[in-house]
Order: sequence, then structure tokens, then C-alpha cells
Amino acid sequence: MMRAREAVEVRAPVEGRFAEILTPAALRFVARLHLEFNPAREALLRLRAERQAELDAGTEPDFLPGTRAVREASWSVAPLPPDLRNRRVEITGPVDRKTMINALCSGAGVFMADFEDATSPTWSNVLGGQVNLVDAVRGTISYESPDGRVYRLGDRVATLMVRPRGWHLVEKHVRVNGRPVPAALFDFGLYMFHNAAALLERGTGPYFYLPKLENHLEARLWNDAFCFAQDALGIPRGTVKATVLVETILAAFEMEEILYELRDHAAGLNAGRWDYIFSVIKKFRHRPDFVLPDRAQVTMTVPFLRAYTELLVKTCHRRGAHAIGGMAAFIPSRKNPAVNQAALARVREDKVREARDGFDGTWVAHPDLVPVAAEVFGGVLGTRPDQVDRRRDDVAVAAGALLDVRVPGGAITEAGLRNNVSVAVQYLASWLGGVGAAAINNLMEDAATAEIARSQVWQWIRHGARLREGPGVSRNLVRQVLDEEVAAARRTAPRSRGSAGRLDRARALFEQVALGAEFVEFLTIPAYGLLD
Repeated sequence: MMRAREAVEVRAPVEGRFAEILTPAALRFVARLHLEFNPAREALLRLRAERQAELDAGTEPDFLPGTRAVREASWSVAPLPPDLRNRRVEITGPVDRKTMINALCSGAGVFMADFEDATSPTWSNVLGGQVNLVDAVRGTISYESPDGRVYRLGDRVATLMVRPRGWHLVEKHVRVNGRPVPAALFDFGLYMFHNAAALLERGTGPYFYLPKLENHLEARLWNDAFCFAQDALGIPRGTVKATVLVETILAAFEMEEILYELRDHAAGLNAGRWDYIFSVIKKFRHRPDFVLPDRAQVTMTVPFLRAYTELLVKTCHRRGAHAIGGMAAFIPSRKNPAVNQAALARVREDKVREARDGFDGTWVAHPDLVPVAAEVFGGVLGTRPDQVDRRRDDVAVAAGALLDVRVPGGAITEAGLRNNVSVAVQYLASWLGGVGAAAINNLMEDAATAEIARSQVWQWIRHGARLREGPGVSRNLVRQVLDEEVAAARRTAPRSRGSAGRLDRARALFEQVALGAEFVEFLTIPAYGLLD
């Protein structure tokens, strides 16, 4: 009988194999994580709001004076296990069965199973993803497609990492003492409980990516959760390894401190470029000097992104950690070789820059990009697993450089506005339909890119930006474009049950998060309320 202080209520069907995941023991473990760490999580979310108020009042972020000793001291993260030493190509994707098998067999060194930006968190997706992880860890995962093709793991399988949802989200279907469980602890706790021992038996371990941290205190909370979970499961401390996605502008000022908090569990930092751009827009949304041009023009060579990536590599290598580069989101076309040729050339250029800058590996969204990235990084690394020994002592990044959002030649165009509206609405319709990674215009769009799209529209309206063609960006103009793009989406979208209704709901949601008077912190929060 569960103690009253750990009363757990599951407000969704537990059918079929979901019962293997939501066992009484597993739920008790999740409840213990909730009771131990949710108060601190809620306090840290309040701190985020306080920090935003300071930014709104004109305070600019800087490196923390109170943690100078950490930055100046000599220390390193703990050594990495053998299967995390060579990470030159990592592939990411949602947690559905077919995607996981294809990614694990793609030839990449690492597959990150993503419960966050690439997964629409329906109950079926979240619990089904946990079932798929159980089978993947044990090598038994398989999938039969409607056309009869069978997918199974091959002899060579990527190292598995898992990205739980962020601190700001909850799992509304599971409550402890009447309060929804933090989604991060739900995803982490179930994976740990069911798989940590099995992973160790197979010579690997529970490895994670941590999303959307804003400061080192949030990293400390994760480290406390790691220690608690390892102790509770009888696993040596330091078994868990985690790579932090530096995808918020505030975290960029605390990279050293974040690694320090996680030093026994740290595997590195990742340059989460799309969320990082979104974060810059969000955090400085009230400042006209932070208005960005079309997202296609905000490349990794513009000053604030260049400073961020160079500082990330230097920070990681100084502390013996891996620096992992950003996502190549191109989805190859089966019908247009010319599109592929041009896009693959841009992917190669991006990966060459990362490898030359000192990154130890990079991300791709599609198996066809694995050979391109592998060739580029192989040419730089040779037989070495990484280039952590390249310290980048030539890099010196001041606080101002991280805030230098100039985009030489940048402009806001009608095409950029239309693309933002079209991508956001199509993606939201996909998300509401249970698909969190959507191929749109040969790019893999996820929640991060949809966030850029809708936040740019909000920013342009807020500051009265003008299109290069002349008109000002107003709510009326955006609604006109929205009418046209929704009509176009209706003509081209596959006809399926409920598709028209999803487009209507997506349109309404876009208006809420892009045209509202107040900025919505994350579009996934109101969107989650629309999911079953």
C-alpha cells in the first residue's frame, strides 16, 4: 500500500504494455523524485520570472561575479565511459519505434531519443516511447510497417542518450498528492528505473541530454536528482552522464558553472542553435535593438552566435568535456536532386566550420546526413575520438560579444514573414496531431524552430518593424498572411480524419502565441492543454 504522502493518481488509460512501465514500484520512484525535487523546481521557475523582470527593466546579463572562483580554479569533469568518447556524429529524433530503429542503425555514434522538442507529448507518445526504450536497451526492438517491411537492429548500434522534457513542463496525466509531476522527472525517472541496471549489464549506462537550462542552479538540481536516483537504485554515483544543451542566452554566461555543478556526471555541452536564437528574442523581447531579421539570415557566422560557439568550445575543452555542434535539419528530397545538391553543400560548409572551430562532434536530423558529417569530422579528427586537447586559448569572449546581434545585410522580408507563419501553423497542426518532428520544405521542423517563427512575428509586431518591401508588420497584415497560408495549407495537406480541425486549432493557437499582447513563454504550454 502506497503511503499517503506519496499518493499517485494516473489520469489516463494504462493499457497493454503501458502497464509494464507504470508499475507500482516505478510510480513510487517517480513520486519520490517529485516530492524531493519539485519544490526546488518551482522555486527555480520563479527565479526565471524574476530574472526576466530584471531584463525587462534594462539589466544586461554578465558573467557572475559570485562564481568567479569557479571560473578561475583548476578542475575537470570526470572521465567519460568508453562508449561516449567518440561522438563525432549524433543523430536525434522522436521516440516512435520506427524512427528509433532507423536512428540506432544509421551509422551515427550516438542517437538522442527526444521526448522534448521532437515529440508531441501525447500520453500514447510518452508511454509508448518508454516502452520503445525498454526494448531498444535490450536489443529486442522491432517494427513492421503497413507495407510488410520489418525493421530490426543490426550488428552496429549507436550509443543511446535520452532527452527528457524541460523543467518548465509537467506531465498532466500523473499527479502526486494532487499536483502534476514535473515532466522532466517523469521521463528521467521511468527511464532510470526500468533501464539503468540493464544498461550497466550491457557495458553502457544511463546517458542524458538536458534541455533549456537557464543557470547553474538548474544544473545543480539535475545533479541532485542524479545522485538521489543512483543511490535509490543502488548504482554508483557518476554512472549517469549528461550533456547540457546551451540553448538559452543566460546559460551562455554560466557555461563554466553548469559544467562544475555536474562535473561528476558531465559529458559536455551542446550548441542548441535554434532554441538559442529563440531565447535571445524571448529574453530581450521588449528591446528594439534586439530585433532580428528573417531567420534564414541568422546564420552561425553572425557575431552573437559566433561568440557563443567559440566560448562553448573553449569552456568544454578547458574542463575536459566534449563540445557538440548544432543541428543539420535538412531532409533530403527523393524527387529533386538539385535541391539536395545545394542543401548538402550548405550542410558540409556548416560541419567544416564546426570541426575547424574545435567541436568534437555534431548533430544531424536524418540518416542520409550521417556520411556527410562523418566524412567532415573524420577528416579533422582522423583516428582520434575527439579534439579536447585543442584548448582554444586564442578565444576571448566578453559579455558584449554574446549580445552583439547585428546581422550584416539583414532584412525582414515578406517571404520571411510568410515562411514564419506557414511553418508555425503547419508545425502546430502536426504537433496537435501527435507528430512533433515535421518535414516542411525539406527541413525537419520541431518545437524550437516553431518557437523562432512565432516569436519573430510577435517581435516584429511589437516593435513596428517594416518589411523590405515597405509595409509595416501589423496584426492586420499578419492575419491577412495567415488567411492565405492556412488556405494554402488546406490545399496541400494530406486529407485525413481531423486534419481540417487541426489546422483550425493550429491557427487559433498561432494567434494566441504570436499576436497576443503578452509574450507566451513557451508555445508548448498552451498547446499541451489542447492534447488529450
